[in-house]
Amino acid sequence: HVQLVESGGGSVQAGGSLTLSCRASVPINRYCLAWFRQAPGKERGGVANVYTYDGSTQYVDSVKGRFTISRNIANGTVYLQMNSLKPEDTAMYFCAAREPFSLCTFGVAGYTNWGQGTQVTVS
Repeated sequence: HVQLVESGGGSVQAGGSLTLSCRASVPINRYCLAWFRQAPGKERGGVANVYTYDGSTQYVDSVKGRFTISRNIANGTVYLQMNSLKPEDTAMYFCAAREPFSLCTFGVAGYTNWGQGTQVTVS
């Protein structure tokens, strides 16, 4: 019941930065919104999530200290600022949402709404 549209992907050199955006079609005051990524030949895995009510966040170990997830309730957008990018960060990045009031996890099956993805390539 919520549509998600990602933007901001691109190609950068190692050590560079990108900021991804995910805009939702409905108010996001009580959602878990998350970023997942999927590299060629690999399963989709979680990157970061934010519970929009209080702004609490979670990160996988491989991106801690480099990536920052945030949300803007007013414009219904979640961001992923990515610094110090590495070639292993190369993947299709997806924005996803759980049902309202559901707490955040990194389990793919728990997310009911997905964007189309935006490609990030680091060389």
